[in-house]
This record gives sequence, C-alpha cells and structure tokens, in this order.
Amino acid sequence: MTRILSIVNQKGGVGKTTTAVNLATAMAAIGKRVLLIDLDPQGNASTGLGFGQHDREHNSYDLLAGDASVAESARPTQVPNLHLIPTTMDLAGAELELVNAERRNTRLKDALNESLVSYDFVLIDCPPSLGLLTLNSLVASNAVLIPLQCEFYALEGLSHLLKTVEMVRDAMNPELEVQGIVLTMYDRRNKLTEQIETDVRGFLGAQVYQTTIPRNVRISEAPSHGKPALIYDINCPGSLAYAKLAAEVLTRENRLAQNVA
Repeated sequence: MTRILSIVNQKGGVGKTTTAVNLATAMAAIGKRVLLIDLDPQGNASTGLGFGQHDREHNSYDLLAGDASVAESARPTQVPNLHLIPTTMDLAGAELELVNAERRNTRLKDALNESLVSYDFVLIDCPPSLGLLTLNSLVASNAVLIPLQCEFYALEGLSHLLKTVEMVRDAMNPELEVQGIVLTMYDRRNKLTEQIETDVRGFLGAQVYQTTIPRNVRISEAPSHGKPALIYDINCPGSLAYAKLAAEVLTRENRLAQNVA
C-alpha cells in the first residue's frame, strides 16, 4: 500500500524543501519507489532536482485542475526509483481558483486515488502557508513530517501547525497522524539549539526523531547544481544525516504497518 506523507511547516526557511528532496532521494536509494510532488509555487523542489521551467509541461497545477493524471505528470529524475511531479508559478493562482471549485479540499486526494500502485511512498513538499494547497495535501496524506528549525519562534509556529493537523484529522481525514518532527539547521555550538531541542523533546517526546539535520554548506550548495545533497556530496554531514533520517522514517513506517496488521 502506498503511504503518503506531507512535509509541512507554515514558516519558511526551515529546511522543508531540502528535507523533501533529500529524504525522497535517500528512500529511493535504498530501493523504495518514491514520488515527490512539488506543491509549493516557488518550485524549489523541482529546481533542486534539476528541472528547468521547460521541463514542467505537466505539473501539480494540472493535477489539481484535473487536466492531467499522476501518470501523465510524474517525471523520472536523475535518482533511480524517484519520480517528480514538478510545479510552476501557475500554482500560485490555484488557491484562488479552488475557492469556488467543487470538492476544493479533496482535489489532490481524488487525483492520487486514481493510481498509486507504482509507488511505495509519496512525499508532498507543501508551501510555507496553511492555505488550500496545504489543506489539500493534509487531506490526501496518511501522515505529516514536520521540519523544525532550532530557533525560538519556530516553537510558536509548531503549536499552531499541530492544532491545524488535529482540526484536519477531526473534520476531514481521521487517519492523519504526525509521523515525526525533525530538528533542522542544528548547531551543537549554539546553546539556544540545545535549549530548543530539550523543550521540543520534553513536550513531544518520541514524536521527535533522534536524527537531527546539521547546518551544512554542502546542503546549501547542492540546489544550485540541480542535485540533491546526497548526490552532490554523499559524504558531507548533511547527506549522512538525511540517510539516517530515512532509515528512522522507514523504521517508524514498518512499526505502524505491524500495528495495523
């Protein structure tokens, strides 16, 4: 059965797209069939996987509009086992267009329900907001993965996001759960980082992954070369951390599957 995970945080600059691209790459590298959906109008996940504007003929806007299927929109990437549904700036107008549309909250779910047998996992890179695009992703997903930057204001946003997930679960998607929270831009030399980690783990316990993603120049450089960090420099600390995160995510998924069985 295909598992659908939304990678979401309404705050920008927390490493959301970086996590989406590199987690998808790491999962594909160990043999999982992965589809990454770029649902952020900025299109950074598409760029980070080497897709120029001319490579995005069928995209996530077409998927939501019902003009293209998953099979028509998904494109193979330079990473074996990893496909991408790219996006363009046209997606920025989708939220306005969806306001009066039928089944406006379930457009993505309807599109994904048509055919996902080719994939083990679908990862959705959500925009940095809690609008209709993110709502569509949450309604379509089995779980959410939340990248959390190690800074004070991130904690305030996390509380709001968790309430939103709870509201969506109660009203539209009773299966939705928090798969985990990953601490990003982690700097062990910074005492604030240590305090944030203590607070988050104290509040959320086992929901916080043991793996943390360090600040790393090579991670920042990789998108400008159109490559995931794991391909750009597989031995850098950031790449090694995302490989560990993928293993931890899959361990949790296996545990969930056993509990369901």
